[in-house]
Amino acid sequence: MDELRHVRPADRVDADPTPGMRREQAIASEGMWAGLTHTEPGMLSGWHHHGDYETSIYITVGALRMEHGPGGASTIDAREGDFIHVPRGAIHREGNPTDRVSTLVVVRAGSGVPTINVDGPEPG
Repeated sequence: MDELRHVRPADRVDADPTPGMRREQAIASEGMWAGLTHTEPGMLSGWHHHGDYETSIYITVGALRMEHGPGGASTIDAREGDFIHVPRGAIHREGNPTDRVSTLVVVRAGSGVPTINVDGPEPG
């Protein structure tokens, strides 16, 4: 039987970078990744996807604007208490439209490289 694990803030490590975002890995196991993402006010991340990972995002502080879809023309505006689901391979970028750092809890299920930076989505 596996042991339970307690991850304190000091135990988190820097994770895969995307321009405009800082990720902290709390847990990485076969088939699952969990951590935090911090985005500075007014910042917009680079375009990326999460390969074979399916991603659930919970906004704990601030807000999140997610651009996605053909040409990046679709937008989701989420705020504290909201969840967003990102399917495997969905190209997107995240922004923080507020005047304070946003913090997200991120959990991914899948395998492989967790973040793949790309030039952008397919044209619309």
